[in-house]
Amino acid sequence: MSLLDKTIVRLLPAVPRPVVRRLSARYIAGSELSDARRVVADLNAEGKLATVDVLGEEITRPAEAEAIARAYLDVLDAIDADGLDANVSVKLTGLGLKLDPELARANVEAIAARGTFVRIDMEDSSTTDATLELYRDLRAAGLENVGVVLQAALKRTVGDARALAGANVRLCKGIYLEPPELAFRDFEAVRANYVEALDALLEGGCYVGIATHDEWLVVQALRKVGQRGLGAHEYEFQMLLGVQTRLGDRLLAEGHRLRIYVPFGRQWYEYSLRRLQENPKVAGYIAADTLNRLVPGR
Repeated sequence: MSLLDKTIVRLLPAVPRPVVRRLSARYIAGSELSDARRVVADLNAEGKLATVDVLGEEITRPAEAEAIARAYLDVLDAIDADGLDANVSVKLTGLGLKLDPELARANVEAIAARGTFVRIDMEDSSTTDATLELYRDLRAAGLENVGVVLQAALKRTVGDARALAGANVRLCKGIYLEPPELAFRDFEAVRANYVEALDALLEGGCYVGIATHDEWLVVQALRKVGQRGLGAHEYEFQMLLGVQTRLGDRLLAEGHRLRIYVPFGRQWYEYSLRRLQENPKVAGYIAADTLNRLVPGR
């Protein structure tokens, strides 16, 4: 982590809320579903796919989980009505996992029943086993339009990747601060585990969402899919809205599928602070992109 990244993260809580909103406007679609619809339509017009995420995972009551589930159903209605090329990503804790796993399962089933692809996101390590178990249960029950996420920072991930033959998997580095016995802390070790996990997933015939803003990993991924002779529709790259847009545009121009993660919701402020504090590297990317816009050609 660079000194700039650390400095940005330390200063975040002191930044006035209106300033955070202005800066986050590029990285969060907005507060309302209408904002997400507009952003996804614009991305589709550029040839990019999208994954929509409803912000709000800190829930304490079943009614809150059910409200998030209903919000996702509204998103799916909008995707159908607008003819958008998009799917959705859900966090199981937001759907009630820690209150009652059966509540979370029922909410995911209701969302997946609409037929659009549903990505079950991965959260901190306390939920990894439960998330993978629920994913496997849903697949065994006949739900083919669900996928899951693996995090390269976790030491267990290569083993998990080998056990997910034929799955649709989003592979990312991971943003959570985990105990050293569970996760790699060294930057290069995370990179190496990412590449090994990607190998295992591709070897198992998985469709992989290669989620990274790390140009070195992009190069490695391109080499891996090239070695296997995979067609453009047998994998995709994934990035956060507004982050490393030049790299994403380059991948798109080279003929690769690119999916953009589009978060929206009224918890935009909490999301902004948490996301940047948990992943200072993204804070550095955002600072660099912002400076590039303010000082063109730097």
